[in-house]
Amino acid sequence: MNLAAIIGARPQFIKAKPVTDELKQFNAIKSIVIHTGQHYDYEMSKLFFDELDIPAPDYHLKVGSGEHGLQTGKMLIRIEKVLQKEKPDLVLVFGDTNSTLAGALAAAKLHIPVAHIEAGMRSFNKDMPEEINRILTNHIADYLFCSTETAVNNLKNEGFKNIINNGKLIKASFHQSPIITHQLPIVVNVGDVMYDIWLSSIKIAKEESRILQTLGLKPKSYYLVTIHRPRNTDNYNTLKDILEALNELDFPVVFPIHPRTKERMKRYSNITVEQFDNILSIEPAGYLDMLVLEKNARKILTDSGGVQKEAYFSQVPCITLREETEWVETVKSGWNVLVGSDKKKIIEATNYSIPTKDTNTFFGDGKSSKRICRYIIDYVRQKALD
Repeated sequence: MNLAAIIGARPQFIKAKPVTDELKQFNAIKSIVIHTGQHYDYEMSKLFFDELDIPAPDYHLKVGSGEHGLQTGKMLIRIEKVLQKEKPDLVLVFGDTNSTLAGALAAAKLHIPVAHIEAGMRSFNKDMPEEINRILTNHIADYLFCSTETAVNNLKNEGFKNIINNGKLIKASFHQSPIITHQLPIVVNVGDVMYDIWLSSIKIAKEESRILQTLGLKPKSYYLVTIHRPRNTDNYNTLKDILEALNELDFPVVFPIHPRTKERMKRYSNITVEQFDNILSIEPAGYLDMLVLEKNARKILTDSGGVQKEAYFSQVPCITLREETEWVETVKSGWNVLVGSDKKKIIEATNYSIPTKDTNTFFGDGKSSKRICRYIIDYVRQKALD
């Protein structure tokens, strides 16, 4: 059986790693990796392949940046050509980027089944391109692998009927049940693959990363911030308000600047990070360095969905620079607060001691990739019987 995994951005490199590692155990499965090139910057792409020991992609489509329609269209054309050549039996897509949607569309048009990892997430804000990507991909996919019960419930509310185990986390070992027969599409709560790799990587990060020493930082002596979403970067006044708020915080702010954010700032001739004394700007951090920066921060300020989760895994309070989040569990648990881009709210939320509670098992037990492979193996067995 042939599988194709389609990735294109930093979060997808991370999500694909535990799944592709798990699949290597099965000789009956040949998998290829198609990298769209959505993240074309070295630090945001090749560095993660090197650091996470991910083999070089079988195909690099080098799409690069561009307006959403143009970027997605280029991906669709180039992915389709690869799928026509390779003829995979199943296509895996991850998360909610343009690469996710383009991969799902290309597969569906060629009548290739699609498995969506991290299905069912909703921010309920269709101004976000990620929300459109999530919704459309979910309604294309045959296998919807959800990270949380909330995600399952979102899909129930959208009319999905074939919910495995009533939306509860299934057992991790596919050996514990016979071949599963069901009508597609199916919705399965497998837990979060980002938690899988976080658990396996955090100890390595603590041993290998020297980022704190390099930057001269002590644990809990700084805030960590990431900003990359269009709502926060495409408007001069919004970005300026956020940077001014960060500059007024009571501890230094470490700011790994996303290439997109750096490009936007170049457009604004009268705003630079250097003019803010409290902000230490650095190049995008590798995965292990980022884990260490997150784990040792006093608090994390971000507009990234993945960083919100990593803050929760690290038991570090998070201030989200958005009005909504798809990871509502982090807010309900008290580890995350939504402030948007309002300067006053950012300062107040950061200074306020967020009432943290014990972290719960919202995101599974670190065996999500095993659950996903269980269903892929069942799919292989079913095809052998057909």
